[in-house]
Amino acid sequence: MRVIAVTGAAILLTSPAWSQSGATQPAPAAQKTESAPAAKASLPTADQVLDHYIEATGGREAWKKVTSRVSKGTIDVPAMNLTGTIEMHAKAPNEMIATVMIGGASFVQAYDGKIAWSNDPQNGPREMSDGELDETRRDSDFYRPLDMKNLYTKITCVGVEKIGDHDAYVLEASGEPGADPEKMYFDAETGLQVRDISQRHMPDGVSPVQMDLSDYRVVDGIKLPFSIHQVAGGNEFTITMTEVEQNVDLDEAQFAKPAAQ
Repeated sequence: MRVIAVTGAAILLTSPAWSQSGATQPAPAAQKTESAPAAKASLPTADQVLDHYIEATGGREAWKKVTSRVSKGTIDVPAMNLTGTIEMHAKAPNEMIATVMIGGASFVQAYDGKIAWSNDPQNGPREMSDGELDETRRDSDFYRPLDMKNLYTKITCVGVEKIGDHDAYVLEASGEPGADPEKMYFDAETGLQVRDISQRHMPDGVSPVQMDLSDYRVVDGIKLPFSIHQVAGGNEFTITMTEVEQNVDLDEAQFAKPAAQ
């Protein structure tokens, strides 16, 4: 469960269909961070930070024992006084489907290993391309913590920032040529990822997205974030996972784009 599928699902709320559903006030500003001075020479390498992250979440052996996941939870949008549900199915190596039900509408985002697609009230079933496809492909990597070095062309540790009361190492990850790098923040002590900031492609353009990850819990030997707070496309919302089941038998057909009617 990411940063992986969670990001892909929650990003649906930034679509034109969702934006027109009643948001009239700007979302509160994201939590501020304070820079912490650190000598360049004293920083760990990106590889060291990522290796610590893998171990902090359970280690390679534990991750490889898991091949599928069904996650269920709630989504809360305070500015709109709305709550809904979110359900994500993911299967190794890179299949994912996420469904958000909120405000009487259904928003779906999926990747079947080759094709990324979405379905919402505004656009109907739609196949993704270019930046949207690249981002969804990365999000759908079931073993993302293990594969991070292969998902980006370059990852560099660029500094230390305060997230709350804790120091966090900041990694900049470059993907497609010309795209802004994604910034990932890992708690210097625990090794867990606590924040992600990126520019995400959507049908109506590129939008900044910030995710804050917390409430990590151990499920079948690996640690997953059960609380994901996001600021995206002018909306602020919190996803709270209530149920996570792994090594579930999932039907391949559910990940495929629906046939045109």
